[in-house]
Amino acid sequence: MSSPFDLENAATYRLWRDAKRARHPARGQDLVVDVVDPRALTDAEREALLQRCATANMAIYRSPVTDEDKRIPLALAGQLGLHRLDGNWLADEDGISPIAVAPTGGDRPAFIPYTNKPIKWHTDGYYHPGSRHIRGMILHCVRPAKVGGVTALMDHEMAYIALREANPEWVRALMAPDAMTIPERIDDDGIARAAQSGPVFSVDPRSGALHMRYTARTRSIEWRDDPVTSGAVAFLARLLESDDPHMFRLRLVPGMGLVCNNVLHDRAGFVDDPLQPRLLYRARYLDRIQVPSQTETGALA
Repeated sequence: MSSPFDLENAATYRLWRDAKRARHPARGQDLVVDVVDPRALTDAEREALLQRCATANMAIYRSPVTDEDKRIPLALAGQLGLHRLDGNWLADEDGISPIAVAPTGGDRPAFIPYTNKPIKWHTDGYYHPGSRHIRGMILHCVRPAKVGGVTALMDHEMAYIALREANPEWVRALMAPDAMTIPERIDDDGIARAAQSGPVFSVDPRSGALHMRYTARTRSIEWRDDPVTSGAVAFLARLLESDDPHMFRLRLVPGMGLVCNNVLHDRAGFVDDPLQPRLLYRARYLDRIQVPSQTETGALA
């Protein structure tokens, strides 16, 4: 089957692009699915979440379940086809990362997700090798910040369309195997993580799905040094700083969460309530969210 991400196949790309634009949600609210209990979805709730992920690579669930329980994202993940949990070195022993302002001491305070600072646009695991692509993710809200902490989301396929429409050669440059390099990370014992080079856009050989590996960070990153790559990176930066209609912003509240195929996202800075500090559970997977049982081309339920 021909791929819409093949730059030599303009006809297939146009058909996919037009269908994608026609189906894509117009508002963030269109992503929301009300569920009674994310640990035990009904067939209709599960199908609605899968359908939104097939259409926009993401969905937002909203539930009355506000327990401080890590089993919530784990149980939800299994119902959506996410099984290969990627437990990074800062995650807890169960593979779940509690995203909260970390106390002084230990490794977490040195990394921005564990502070109250804003986080620039990125996809998760951009420093991983291709064998550990983060394809799926769940972010479950236990407690919001007192002020701020808004999340911005953009379907990476819409970013791909914007780039390809502006200049197909920018896409080609970002598909190069050395387009983006994250330098090695050094700790007191030496090299904690080797330098990692790879493309920004790649196509999964098994599913044919588009994967994006990206960070808007400006330090500790090396871009391929050529004019086309520089132009592509500058375009992406402008796109993500714009008010593009395919960009959605929301503030997760207790019982809400994001399920996605590792879409582009950022986080605004925030101020905590000392008595009820912000807490989200993050589960990252090597799997993509399961395709819905009907058709990926249907309208949002």
